[in-house]
Amino acid sequence: QVQLVESGGDLVQPGGSLRLSCAASGFNWGDYTIAWFRQAPGKEREGVACINGNDDSTYYTGPVTGRFTIARDNAKKSVWLQMNDLKPEDTAVYYCATMYRPARLYYANPDTWGKGCGYEYDYWGQGTQVTVSS
Repeated sequence: QVQLVESGGDLVQPGGSLRLSCAASGFNWGDYTIAWFRQAPGKEREGVACINGNDDSTYYTGPVTGRFTIARDNAKKSVWLQMNDLKPEDTAVYYCATMYRPARLYYANPDTWGKGCGYEYDYWGQGTQVTVSS
């Protein structure tokens, strides 16, 4: 049974940092892509970053590129999202999600979320709140 449990959300001032964690279990680590999504009040859910299981390749959406870093700890079966230089517009509930995505579906130099991370995420965590405010 696939389980994803997020933690690390908090209230932080603009310019501050947070590290979110996603503890994952119940699937073959190397065949799955794990991604972070977020949803702000009144807005649609959007992808933030992902890491691909076969080769640890990563992809970031424009607004977070250069500020956020996604990585995984294979021994602990967890994925973390380091968020630096946080802005009020980063305020949202952050979700960890995963989908089966073998290496044959990877693109070299992806330029869209779909090519970098895929679309059909089957499993989701419960979410963790991040609030950026002074």
